[in-house]
Formats: sequence, structure tokens, C-alpha cells
Amino acid sequence: MSDKTKEKSVVRQSSADEISAFVAKTREMAALKPKSADNNGRLIFALDATLSRQPTWDMACHLQAEMFSVVNEIGSLSVQLNYYRGFGECRSSNWASDSATLQRFMSKIRCQGGRTQIGKVFANARKQHGKKPVNALVFIGDAMEENLDILCDRAGELGLLGVPMFLFQEGHDTAVERAFKELARLTKGAYARFDENAANELSALLRAVAVYAAGGITALEASKDRLLLPQMKPQSR
Repeated sequence: MSDKTKEKSVVRQSSADEISAFVAKTREMAALKPKSADNNGRLIFALDATLSRQPTWDMACHLQAEMFSVVNEIGSLSVQLNYYRGFGECRSSNWASDSATLQRFMSKIRCQGGRTQIGKVFANARKQHGKKPVNALVFIGDAMEENLDILCDRAGELGLLGVPMFLFQEGHDTAVERAFKELARLTKGAYARFDENAANELSALLRAVAVYAAGGITALEASKDRLLLPQMKPQSR
């Protein structure tokens, strides 16, 4: 085996380990989470739509389409899309419970240059949770250009409210990785890589998060994604 092949194998195994830990964390959280009275899950799917993400935007669209397909299958999940881009632009869709509506909104988003606005994503999540409980927040991004202490404070508030964050990092910026992991920890959520090598696994994980948000561990284990649950202990934070 060549050195280059060995290197790819190591990277692939590292990605697989992160994914296994991510699923384990999802199961741990679901087991502890009481289901809402009306059993109608609410999930916010947030995206960094700045220009640096343009090269892999198609992959992101494909993965979210896979996740949104679960909405029709389980019939008890409402999703809101939230994205930022350009100069201070941060928009949200209406809450929707059918994949066609969500995909139409997603198809209209185009990447534009600008700085990160993760703080606005948190503010929206808190606002929405104040109206009706939000069960999970999924975020995909590749950068963090804001004050981390302030973001951690806001993330801690979401954690206290019971809104876990599932953060997917595109790229390998170590500072971003540290920030995302800390934000996930503060919300009792989880962190994983977002890259082409892990496309299939992450697609399934997004589906698992969607099922978890709507019905907790019972729905997750009953779904076809139950085979993703590894035979391992939940990872400690």
C-alpha cells in the first residue's frame, strides 16, 4: 500500500470514528429527552451560505434533500431553514412539514460573500423556541469569525433551554473545529466533519437527527436508520 493510499485510509477511518461518536451522542440525547406533549418535532436547519462554501454547495443541497425526505416519511416533523450570507443578511423560511416546500426554498439560496453570522442563528433559535419548543438545531459551516465568548454564552443559553446543536464542519480549520466542538458541548449536542468522504454517512445521520427530533429514541430505533446505531458506549464530553 502506497503512503498516499495509507494517508487516505487514515483520514477515512478518522471520519468514520467521528461519525460513530456522533450517532452515539444522538442516541444518548434521545434516550434522555422527554417527548413534547403534541409529539410534533421542530428542527432548525441552519446554513452558512457565504462564498467560501460555493465549491461544495451542491453536495450540501443533496444531503439536505436526503434529510428532508424523512419529513414525509415520519409525518410529525416541522423544519425551518435558516441561512446567512452577504452583508448582514440572515433569513429564515416558514416552518414546513413537507419536503417539497423545503426544497423549493433551499433551491433559491445562492452563496454570496460575507462574514459569519452564527450569533444571529442562535438568536433565531431562541426566538423560535420561545414560541414553541425547538427539539434540535443542525448547522453546517466552514468558518467562525465572531467573538467566541459571546457565542458560547448564547450557546449556553440554548443548552439550558434544551436545544441541542448538531454542528457539521466543512474543511479542517483547527480554530473552527475547537469552536464548533465547544458550542456542541455547551448545548449537549454533537460535532462531526462535513466532507465528500463522509457524504453518505452524514446524509444518514441528518436523517437520524430528523427522526430523533420528531419522536425521540423510540422513533429513531424504529426507523431504517437504526442500523447506524453503533455497538458502543456514548462518548463522554
